[in-house]
Amino acid sequence: MKKISIIVPCYNEEATVQRFYDAVQTVYREKIAPIWPPYQLEYWFIDDGSTDRTLVLLDLIQQLDADHVHLLSFSRNFGKEAALYAGLQHATGDLVVVMDVDLQDPPTLLPRMISGILEERYDVVGTKRVDRKGEPVIRSVAANAFYKLINHISKTKIEPSARDYRMMTRQVTDAILALPEYNRFSKGMFAWVGFKTKSISFYNRNRVAGNTHWSFWDLVNYSLDGIINFSDKPLAVASFLGLVTFVLALIAAIFIVVRALIFGDPTGGWPSMVTIILMLGGLQLFCLGIVGKYIGKIYLETKHRPVYVSKLER
Repeated sequence: MKKISIIVPCYNEEATVQRFYDAVQTVYREKIAPIWPPYQLEYWFIDDGSTDRTLVLLDLIQQLDADHVHLLSFSRNFGKEAALYAGLQHATGDLVVVMDVDLQDPPTLLPRMISGILEERYDVVGTKRVDRKGEPVIRSVAANAFYKLINHISKTKIEPSARDYRMMTRQVTDAILALPEYNRFSKGMFAWVGFKTKSISFYNRNRVAGNTHWSFWDLVNYSLDGIINFSDKPLAVASFLGLVTFVLALIAAIFIVVRALIFGDPTGGWPSMVTIILMLGGLQLFCLGIVGKYIGKIYLETKHRPVYVSKLER
C-alpha cells in the first residue's frame, strides 16, 4: 500500500484543526480513493508549542484515526520552519504534501496535484495565489517588493506569490532533508533543489477561523532571513556604499578646503566636520548591521543546536 504524507504545522489552531481534518478526509473519500485506490493518507500534525487546546484536539483526532494520524508536539514554539522540517523528517509517504491548517490551502487541489505527479510526471506540484484579496494593502505591496528584490539579487529564483502548499515525490523530499541548515527558508530550499515543477494557481482564500499568527514585522524578519540565506549581494552593496561614501567625503573635504582658502571659514569648520562625521558614522553602522546579520547566522549554524525539541511523538 502506497502513502501520501500530509504535513500540517499547527500553532494555537484549536478553531481549525478539526475542520481541516474533515475537509481533507472528504476530498480523499470522494476524489482521491476512487481514482488512486492504492494510496492512503498519512497525517503528520506538528504542534508547534501551542498554548490553547490545539494539542488536546489533535490528540482526540489521533485516537479516533490512529492508523493514519500521527502527532508530534514541540517542547516550545520553534516556528513554522522547524515544524515543516520535523514533518519532512517523519513523513514516510511516497508523495509528501505541505499544507496550512487554516484551509487557506484548498484541499480540493490535492487530486490535481496527484495527477500532476503520477500522470504528467512532474516531481513537484506547487501552488500560487493569483490575487491577494482580503490582505492589507501594505502587506501585499511588501510581499511583491520582496519577491522582486530576492529574484533580482539571488541566483535561486522564487516564484512570486508561491505558497508552501505543494506535493513532492520522495526523491525531492530526501533532497530537501539533505540540506542540514539551522536557519531554514523553505521557499528558497524548494526552489534551490530544482526538479521538474508545475504550479497550480488559485484565488486567495481567507482563514476559516481564528487570526493569523504572522504580524507584519514577523513577515519582514522572515523576508530578511530569506534574502540573507540565499544571497550575498547585501555584503557587496555595503562595500559599494562604503567606497562611494569615501569618495564623496574626499571630494567634499577638498571642496571645503578650497572654499576656506578662497573665501575664508567664519565658523571654523564645525558644520562641515559634523556633517562628514555623521554621514560616515551612519554608513558604518548600516554596513556593520548587514555584516552582523550574516555573522549572526554563522554563529547559530556553528552551535549545531537541533532545529526543534519534541516532547511527544506518536
